[in-house]
Amino acid sequence: MAFLDTAISMDDIPKDEGEGLFEPIPAGTYEAILQGVDLRTTKAGTGQYLACRLDVTGPTHQGRVLWANVNIANPNPTAEGIGRRQLGELMKAAGIQSVQDTDQLLGGRLSLGVQIKEDEKYGKRNEVKKMAAKPGGASAAPMPSASGAKSSAPPWAAKKEAVAEEDIPF
Repeated sequence: MAFLDTAISMDDIPKDEGEGLFEPIPAGTYEAILQGVDLRTTKAGTGQYLACRLDVTGPTHQGRVLWANVNIANPNPTAEGIGRRQLGELMKAAGIQSVQDTDQLLGGRLSLGVQIKEDEKYGKRNEVKKMAAKPGGASAAPMPSASGAKSSAPPWAAKKEAVAEEDIPF
């Protein structure tokens, strides 16, 4: 058990200002950066997918997070084919020709087609329907270091280091 230095009352808790942080963003096209990728096994245990965290960078709703699953192994050949094409877009966005480690995909800049889906269990939520590598995205070329010299590190590594924890909006 841990004792607090002072008692905290419900009167001290900030009120929700109705910012709508958990409301879905409007359907449309958004730019995003791939900030996280986890390899997971399907519930049925018959396939694998990449669980992707996509941070919206614009044109509106910057800082909001969207999630998308990309099938990479599935008994349904149509589902696997769609997933492999999506993986190809993630690879283009990261500027790589081959992927063996999901971290290689981090920092890829994408254009997303987003819709709102009514979910029986969770209510309204966003669904990423389309992913496309952003033309001319910054991930296609190495990012310069602070001294102006070209970095030998991949662009997603340089970007990852540049983001301080206090810069994350939530």
